[in-house]
Amino acid sequence: MSSTKSSVSTASVITDFKEITKMGLSISVVFSALAGYLLGAETINFTTFFLLALGGYFMVGASNAYNQIIERDLDALMDRTKNRPIPAGRMSVNTAFIIATAFTVLGLITLYIINPKTAMWGAISIFLYTSVYTPLKTKTPLAVFVGALPGAIPFMLGWVAARNDFGIEPGTLFAIQFFWQFPHFWAIGWFLHEDYKKGGFFMLPTGKPDKGTAVQIIVYSVWTIIASIIPVFGFTGDLKLSIVGAILVFILGMVMLMYAFRLFQQRTAKAAKQLMLSSVFYITMLQIIYVADKFLR
Repeated sequence: MSSTKSSVSTASVITDFKEITKMGLSISVVFSALAGYLLGAETINFTTFFLLALGGYFMVGASNAYNQIIERDLDALMDRTKNRPIPAGRMSVNTAFIIATAFTVLGLITLYIINPKTAMWGAISIFLYTSVYTPLKTKTPLAVFVGALPGAIPFMLGWVAARNDFGIEPGTLFAIQFFWQFPHFWAIGWFLHEDYKKGGFFMLPTGKPDKGTAVQIIVYSVWTIIASIIPVFGFTGDLKLSIVGAILVFILGMVMLMYAFRLFQQRTAKAAKQLMLSSVFYITMLQIIYVADKFLR
């Protein structure tokens, strides 16, 4: 009987650890960083590759844990977050703070081993996410703009880890993921609008799921596509994209844009959810296409 309780308790601790660090989101962010590394690396160093994955997870996990500490009272008001470890009472604030702080220190050390610039951008990402974006979420829709800054760092971080340099190449990777976040997060803000209202979060540019928000989603979807195909024109240094790669990325962009127009026409939670899923598919496949294009070109 006691062994059964112990196994259940262990499983619960592991589950809560996954939730406080948002493991699924953290892994997707690490995927972006590793894609950026493969694009920037002239020869693949597997030690650096591993350190980037580990350090990236530490940094994103730390940001997520700090976020849940700061928003614990608001999380308790919303259906999608009320069962998180802190508001549900399964984890104390002190425990979450220890995890977040340990992850921050370990993340910075790990990224610093790669090179100081990588650690610097990781530190900037944590600071912007926890100290600027998180407090602004209850004050202004501009919080999404601020949040897009740390959110765009991982893709370019990989390139900086590979080259120990910041130039037009990582800047382009940054721009792609920066513009992409607006249709992605506004779609989430749309279908979770009522729940976000319970916590007092301002996630949509007009403050509500209306035609004005849908128009801005379309505009930023177009900007995302433009930023994504710029490397085909040869303006972005060592970051290149073949015509075939650009066509594939453009087709992906047209699919996402189609869902953006569908949201404009229907203005429903279902259409917003479809756009969100298409945006995730877009950024994932774009990174795969970019990497495959480099090695097959």
